[in-house]
This record gives sequence, structure tokens and C-alpha cells, in this order.
Amino acid sequence: MATADEITELATTLAKLARTIAERESEPVTPNVRPLPERVMLTAEEAAEQLGIGRTLMFKLLRTGQIESVRIGRLRRVPISAIRGYAARLVNGPTVTAA
Repeated sequence: MATADEITELATTLAKLARTIAERESEPVTPNVRPLPERVMLTAEEAAEQLGIGRTLMFKLLRTGQIESVRIGRLRRVPISAIRGYAARLVNGPTVTAA
């Protein structure tokens, strides 16, 4: 059987352990994650999101060649430069003036 002093010592140790666990749970956990490199190719859906358009319109622009894309195996990818080029053409395109 444990003595009263041993029980008191055990209770004190358990209380310290409980405080330590509570302190560690309240600390923010920062995972050790390495940053991903900037992507140079996007899926059609991601490219559509970048332009703020729908998936269907993006596939139409790809099919008509208005936005360049490449095939990697069975995958279709859109270079970031093609998205930026298309947006620049829209902004700098011919302007219509009223007569």
C-alpha cells in the first residue's frame, strides 16, 4: 500500500503534468511545411478561376486556340504565360469609338 506522502507526491506530479499538457495544447502548432514552388502550368479549371470565368468558356477558348495549352500525356495544361497573354490582349485589344 502507498503511504499518504507517496499519494500526495503522486497527486502533485499529476497536477504538474496536467498543467504542462494544457500549456502545450494552447500553443499554436506550426507544421514544418516547405513552401511549394510557383506553378507554371495550371489545369483548365485553375486557369478559368484565374481569369474569373467558367469552365465551359475556358474549354471553348482552349479549343479555338485563343488561349494556348499543352498536353502532358493525357493531361491538358495551360501555361501561366498564356493566361497573362490572353488577359493582356483583352485589355490592349482594339477599342471601338463612337462616331
